[in-house]
Amino acid sequence: MNNCWQNPLIYSPSLICLDMCNLESQARLLESENIEVLHIDILDGHFSPSMPLGLETVRALRKKTKLRFDAHVMADNNDFFIDELLDIGVDQLLFHAETEKHIDAALSRISAAGVRAGLALKPSTPLSILDYALERCDTVLLMLINPGYAGRKGEQQVPYAARKVTELRRMIDERKLPVKIEVDGRISVENIKRFGASLADIFVIGSTCISNDNICGGIRQIDELRKHILDKRV
Repeated sequence: MNNCWQNPLIYSPSLICLDMCNLESQARLLESENIEVLHIDILDGHFSPSMPLGLETVRALRKKTKLRFDAHVMADNNDFFIDELLDIGVDQLLFHAETEKHIDAALSRISAAGVRAGLALKPSTPLSILDYALERCDTVLLMLINPGYAGRKGEQQVPYAARKVTELRRMIDERKLPVKIEVDGRISVENIKRFGASLADIFVIGSTCISNDNICGGIRQIDELRKHILDKRV
């Protein structure tokens, strides 16, 4: 694989939206459609009310696929999960700024392990928390819904999502930093159209874009959209 993180408009399918009983075969399908990055949500049941995926499942899947693992930790104790995920061999590791007492130290520890490091923010967390951390980040993930509530009926993206993505892009550009913006939470075709042109770099895609009973069809449809957006950039 090439350095896929430098590619424009990256799709990172969410592991928890796949068929959990057939993860290896579903990972193979993603590979067959030239997907290079797999988004892995790690929740502790405290930071958010759900805990759908165990670390041993991630460890086992790591041995079965060449997909890059894009890990998003939603936990009260980041140290434990950072250690475990570095041992598993993830390629990018993002943790929530809201629960980390030593943001700079944690980012430095991840980077020192040769892994892309970054912060994730809940929808209502102000961007000012990044003021003295942005230079340490390879990626900043913006949650567009409240973490752990994706399965709740009627949960929608926050109404200020576009404003926050736009303001983060301005902050990064003003500092001339190579930081990627990743967006997560009911990402739709409309989101990809709106943010993919010039704002966001990585899109966590789930059941809003693809279904686990027709992964290839869903990936092909949004890949056509990706090509269309990139053609318009030229």
